[in-house]
Amino acid sequence: MLHSWDISPKEAIALQRRLAGLVRVECVAGPVRTVGGVDCAFSAGGREIIAAAVLCDAETMEVMCRGETRRSCTFPYVPGLLSFREAPAIIEAVGRLSPRPDLLMCDGQGMAHPRGIGLACHVGLWLDMPVIGVAKSRLCGQHGQVPAARGGWTELTLDGRLVGAVVRTRDNVRPLFISVGNRVTLEEAVAWTLRAARGFRLPQPTRLADMLVSQLKRN
Repeated sequence: MLHSWDISPKEAIALQRRLAGLVRVECVAGPVRTVGGVDCAFSAGGREIIAAAVLCDAETMEVMCRGETRRSCTFPYVPGLLSFREAPAIIEAVGRLSPRPDLLMCDGQGMAHPRGIGLACHVGLWLDMPVIGVAKSRLCGQHGQVPAARGGWTELTLDGRLVGAVVRTRDNVRPLFISVGNRVTLEEAVAWTLRAARGFRLPQPTRLADMLVSQLKRN
């Protein structure tokens, strides 16, 4: 175990500051044959969290298997501490995938976080695996104009530091905010996001995980 989940928000902030220094920005080790995607949602009232994980073939992006879980939500909603609400369920859902993904995409921030450790970093450290943060909106930082064509991107910076990339995955469609979660470079994160975005704004693994978790919530 990396740490206990039974902590207060104040303790969680201090823990984030310690864990941020453990995030590794490095090239993915070994071939990537499978790519996983994860997403989660909350039940009415926010008492229960539902997480879904999808494993895709890295070449075809076809689904190989799925994992899902439901857990009671015990950590309060605090901006900047969402991983303490979501990560336990996501980690459990990923654990139900077989084989284990060579690369994982999280619907959330990685290093593009005020303390440098968003959901993708937290999951990546806990599972000790390559993880990319694929967020639909900006949490922090500044960026310039993003080229309108698919594949265009610009740097996302925070206090003068490079923390991510703002990437256009379809022509004239709102960009995604990509950042390192763990054991991957930003350039690889951008490349894999574009490679996995097959005609949609979201890359296929997180798109399918989003669809699965919506179905689970309805049921």
